[in-house]
Amino acid sequence: MRSNNLRYAAKMQSSIKLYLKTGTLIVLLFFSVTTYAQTLSVKDLVCEYRTNPVGIDILKPRLSWKLSSTATAVMQSAYEIRVTIGENAAGRNKALWKTGKIASDQSVNVEYNGPALTSRERCYWQVRVWDNKGNVSAWSDYNYWEMGLLHPQDWTAKWIISNNPADTVDGPNPILRTSFLLNKPVKSARLYITAHGIFEAYLNGHRISADYFAPGWTSYNKRLQYETYDVTSLLKTGKNAGGASLGDGWYRGHLDKWKNIYGKDLALLFQLEITFTDGTKTAIGSDGKWKSANGPVMSSSFYNGEIYDARLERTGWNLSDYDDSKWRSVGIINEEYKNLVAPVINEIRKHEVFHPLKVIITPQKDTVIDFGQNLV
Repeated sequence: MRSNNLRYAAKMQSSIKLYLKTGTLIVLLFFSVTTYAQTLSVKDLVCEYRTNPVGIDILKPRLSWKLSSTATAVMQSAYEIRVTIGENAAGRNKALWKTGKIASDQSVNVEYNGPALTSRERCYWQVRVWDNKGNVSAWSDYNYWEMGLLHPQDWTAKWIISNNPADTVDGPNPILRTSFLLNKPVKSARLYITAHGIFEAYLNGHRISADYFAPGWTSYNKRLQYETYDVTSLLKTGKNAGGASLGDGWYRGHLDKWKNIYGKDLALLFQLEITFTDGTKTAIGSDGKWKSANGPVMSSSFYNGEIYDARLERTGWNLSDYDDSKWRSVGIINEEYKNLVAPVINEIRKHEVFHPLKVIITPQKDTVIDFGQNLV
């Protein structure tokens, strides 16, 4: 009898027989399981390969899950999905789509096939399954997905540039900022953001995410990815500040012998949508009121690395009480929104840190840092 089967036995019978043989006491235990309680459940729900994604634009999101069972040779024979919408999982207020029991072993990329989804809509979903032994699982916990901005008219922010003549390939990275007042408590907030070039964005001095080199590399004239972030925790009642630093990236930076492939100007599109606890809403977008200056990054390139001058740091530039009266006014460019799409690739994150093993000074007085392995 397998030990894990014994662990889940609901009712067990046992008997003991004693034998005396050549002065040795031998104890034999016999177990028989009359009732076995199997555990079947559903876990690891993902939508479009992500757990609880925010800001997707797939109109029929694909849903996947995994089975978990204490028995062996268990396979799914049927599933049922239900989707609801509401402010949160506890306050679900509308059934959106129910599949009923579907005889199928499919548990990967099951398409949502309910009513058409709308911009910003959050959907909660759960699933239960039947196995090939006649068992049915409990409903899984609720997961969710949230739609992004599906139409060009959803965008109200403007594309802004630094208006700095030195803003060219290999030139200093511009930083852009604004401040704004929120006179009521914030219930939720989403930041929809992208750039010509790459961006690092901030709210009240806090980096909005752990992502790097966003937006990812695409054929920008056809598809430019925007990111969506839940920034509720970064806002406060009173004065707030938002800002971003831009870099050449793939947009205009060096790619072998080429540069300015997609354009010459770095630009920012920043749309912060806020819902207050009383149900009212507001939006803070990049516009002509923003200010711009140079930061400490003198140049940045995927090919040639980065030059950083710490003497030029502007301490507190992304905080609400910073004095930007001497900064330049930004410019606005006429750029369409029809090529904006939600991300189709995973974000770039820090993976590991390498420490140098030794520092070498060559006969030519060059400094070589030895990390013990190739780095690119």
